[in-house]
Amino acid sequence: MAKMWDARFKKTENSRVNDFNSSISFDSRMYREDIEGSIAHATMLGRCGIITEEESAKITAELRNILRDIESGALPIDPEAEDIHMFVEEVLTNRIGDTGKRLHTARSRNDQVALDIRMYTKNQIKEVRALLARLLSTIADIAAGHTESVMAGYTHLQRAQPVTYAHYILAYAQMFVRDDMRLSQTYQRTNYSPLGSGALASTTYPIDRHMAAELLGFDGVTENSIDGVSDRDFLCEFAFDLSLIMTHLSRFSEEIILWCSTEFGFIELDDAFSTGSSIMPQKKNPDIAELVRGKTGRVYGDLVTLLTMLKGIPLAYNKDMQEDKEAIFDAIDNVKLCIELFTSMIATMTVKTEKLRAAASKGFINATDCADYLTKKGMPFRDAYKVSGKLVAYCIDRGTDFESLSMEEYKSFSEMFEDDVYEAVNLENCVNCRLVYGGPSVKSTERQIELVKKYIESVK
Repeated sequence: MAKMWDARFKKTENSRVNDFNSSISFDSRMYREDIEGSIAHATMLGRCGIITEEESAKITAELRNILRDIESGALPIDPEAEDIHMFVEEVLTNRIGDTGKRLHTARSRNDQVALDIRMYTKNQIKEVRALLARLLSTIADIAAGHTESVMAGYTHLQRAQPVTYAHYILAYAQMFVRDDMRLSQTYQRTNYSPLGSGALASTTYPIDRHMAAELLGFDGVTENSIDGVSDRDFLCEFAFDLSLIMTHLSRFSEEIILWCSTEFGFIELDDAFSTGSSIMPQKKNPDIAELVRGKTGRVYGDLVTLLTMLKGIPLAYNKDMQEDKEAIFDAIDNVKLCIELFTSMIATMTVKTEKLRAAASKGFINATDCADYLTKKGMPFRDAYKVSGKLVAYCIDRGTDFESLSMEEYKSFSEMFEDDVYEAVNLENCVNCRLVYGGPSVKSTERQIELVKKYIESVK
């Protein structure tokens, strides 16, 4: 394929240089954005009188035909083309002749590329947010069935205080809500059109950038033509958002991996989302969760690629910026796949509530409640804390727990203990007495579930 700049050069480009320079292998996925951007540009050129209305109509009609043919498979994308932009333009010119050559009037590939990647990013943010909404809905549904399923909350991976399974997983719902909020904000900052920036210094043609932006659904246009073609902040921001989503998925995956082990036994994954061993017939491995955890580092790497690519290049456009696409495409593809599979995995897993309750009864996670009991009877908290600590040591030595101690044993530590201490250290009561906003009580948890559901509805 002849290069558009051949007239300037005396030698043919080295074949290896062509391969090195080409981006068609990965930017071809932006064919829809490229064609839609060109349709808007041609429409604007016609309305502004830069090309005739007839030429504009002919170009836009054939661009729609090209889009239809690519999507139907009638027009395969040429892998020898330099990039998707030149492929579409060459097909257009071959089909309608010299009129097709007028499409690129008042436009550079620099602002064309910048436009395509912004449009693509906007579309992908919407898709990731839709997947997050499904994940949030799944978590809310699971939580609704476990508002009374008592389990131990952990610090330092040690049993700490009583919560419920609903309260525990709703913590992840809050993380994913914040992830969605960040994506919404990134979308807003992405939603400005660079089209009309030209190579870097705009154009002498009397174009209407705002018209083209409105045709493409942008909120406005970029304010500086140099920045318009060289800005990739929105990609770095999107990659960070994706990285943080993976951080939260990875943390949740680590819980899943621990919980489905024999040592914990809190959940069982569905067979459809587990794998076996090539040598050990008994194995049921949490490979989905492990791969989510593993792919997190890969998405981090994509973010670092983008930041490193940008950090040393002067204004305006540099070929280094071609490296933005493979990194962001890889991050998007992996995050979407991880969210989708993770959501299906947790939707089908079995929660073993009896195991949760049994483990909660063995960690003295009601020790703080015991101290609070004495404090409410009038004992200073630090003194109550010491009494409760001595009770823990006593129970460990005798292999028992607070709920099994006799009143005589309680009295040997403090005369303030009365029969109502058994209610105070009952795990279910320990949970439901925590009525503080955001706490683990049934009432508070139900409110949290409702808030998550309302959030999902508000962003549809």
